[in-house]
Amino acid sequence: MRKFMGVSLFVGLMVFSTMALAAPKAEIFGGYQYTHLDGGLNMNGVNGALTGNFNSFLGIRADFSSSFKSGANFQTYTFGPEVSVRLPMIKPFAHALFGGARASAGGVSNSGFDMMYGGGVDVGAGRWHFVWASLTGWSPASAASPIKTTSAFRPAL
Repeated sequence: MRKFMGVSLFVGLMVFSTMALAAPKAEIFGGYQYTHLDGGLNMNGVNGALTGNFNSFLGIRADFSSSFKSGANFQTYTFGPEVSVRLPMIKPFAHALFGGARASAGGVSNSGFDMMYGGGVDVGAGRWHFVWASLTGWSPASAASPIKTTSAFRPAL
């Protein structure tokens, strides 16, 4: 019975402390992106995002990225919901984003539908987050697109 009371108290305090953390109305992200395209091409690039928060756990995200290597470029522009849990030092999150992608190389380009799904974690304290890492997968659904699957790692300091 004492263990049950202790566990109940701990869970209650964690829920209370999570509810007490207010979400900012907007969050801005900018950072480095490593992208691996289907077929073995690895690219470096940049990523930017803006998230508007409705409450402490739900927001809407606009995400833009550009990756490049030796004359090849891959850009995405996606939008969608993001859910998160705001803990004192970390914020794990997950999102499902939908929009478009454009791939170009050697003077030829192709565009298609893009969906990004995945998540990551913010680590930091106060207004500023010191480390942001996201593992994201996406899959352009356009039948004409030469890129079928990609994966990306987006760290930022």
